[in-house]
Amino acid sequence: MQRISNIMNVFCRCVSIGALMTLLISSAQARTLDTAFGDVEIEGEPQRVVTLYEGALDVAMTAGVTPVAAIMTRGGEGVARYLKDRVGDIAIVGTARETNIEAVVAQSPDVILASPRLSREQYALLADIAPTVVPRTEGFSPDAWKGEARLFGRALGHETEVDVAIEEIERRAEDLAESLQDNGQPLGAHLVRWMPQGPLVMSDQLFSTGLLAATGFDVDDGGLVPEGRPHSDPLSLENLAQVDNDWLFMATLNEDGDDALASARESKAFGRLSAVEQDRVVPVDGQLWTSASGPMAASAILDDIEANVLSSQ
Repeated sequence: MQRISNIMNVFCRCVSIGALMTLLISSAQARTLDTAFGDVEIEGEPQRVVTLYEGALDVAMTAGVTPVAAIMTRGGEGVARYLKDRVGDIAIVGTARETNIEAVVAQSPDVILASPRLSREQYALLADIAPTVVPRTEGFSPDAWKGEARLFGRALGHETEVDVAIEEIERRAEDLAESLQDNGQPLGAHLVRWMPQGPLVMSDQLFSTGLLAATGFDVDDGGLVPEGRPHSDPLSLENLAQVDNDWLFMATLNEDGDDALASARESKAFGRLSAVEQDRVVPVDGQLWTSASGPMAASAILDDIEANVLSSQ
């Protein structure tokens, strides 16, 4: 009987230690995030993730987490082209401007990663469904994506992977800047999104224009973009000279934009641009360059710069 009692005591101690270890691990995984709408508690690694922001989808994929739902990209019918093959058959639960709350509920999310421009009213609805993480980003800043990415990475329990990805982007941008500088060509640049109603000059405070600047470009919006806005009003062909520069990165969102740009290329005003004469017009994907953000988008943009600018010098 004494032997049985001893065995039981050892067993109980083992169970207690195991329970304690489980509690400690759970506590270590629990974290409090500082968000735009206050502290948000997250535990473990969420399995059912809904992203209501293109940058959040990018970060989740960077972290190795495929969300169950996302929003539609601007000018598209699903997620951005650069991510489409990676996410597979993902549910669409709204657009950048409007979330389908019922569709989000149907996904039974563990966590919701949302845009810094989410309204308080929308937040209140979403927070009743699952912990909702909203970055504190205000206005536009070319490096804001890094803080957003780190916040989303921490929410997912994968902050290390996200940190590593950001460091790799920074290193690549520095290397590209050195290579472009060594070539000695002028690097003034505009980013323009061509729409059916005309070209929009994109702000020099955006994610993609920040990457251009990080690789050595002198990015300029020509004073055409009002403070706090992502782009100018549409320009007429008669005013196209206002977007002339050493380099023009021309973005389109979809076939309508492609057709409008193709038509504009036939005009004399377009042909007179020095960037056109010097063969320094770089066509880029507007879904990537003017809507997306995150480490994977940054890598794809650096690929574009390397392939279209560095290789031409």
